Amino acid sequence: QVQLVESGGGLVQSGGSLRLSCAASGRTFTFSNYAMGWFRRAPGKEREFVAAIAWTNSTYYADSVKGRFTISRDNAKNTVYLQLNSLKPEDTAVYYCAVPRYSDSSYFASKNAYDYWGQGTQVTVSS
Repeated sequence: QVQLVESGGGLVQSGGSLRLSCAASGRTFTFSNYAMGWFRRAPGKEREFVAAIAWTNSTYYADSVKGRFTISRDNAKNTVYLQLNSLKPEDTAVYYCAVPRYSDSSYFASKNAYDYWGQGTQVTVSS
């Protein structure tokens, strides 16, 4: 079993920045061996892929956030981060971190390929 706890959400003006954190834990979970992903769900919409980072530190982004968001990880702290810059009102959503079932990056954008999810953290961007 893996526990994921997100933090860092909040209310920010358009053009502002936030940094989200996701702390992972589990008795038999070796964080450094796993890829990690971030998803978001806006009101009335499906949960969508935002970014992922492989255990190799290779990174992957949705086109809508490329160049504005940065995913990173600190294996010593069992934590994955998502830096959100140049925020837009359409970035308003609940942001979730998750652990994918496979290390193959071709699965990273599919929410059905993730086994463990955090409770989410709300990001609200005002215009």
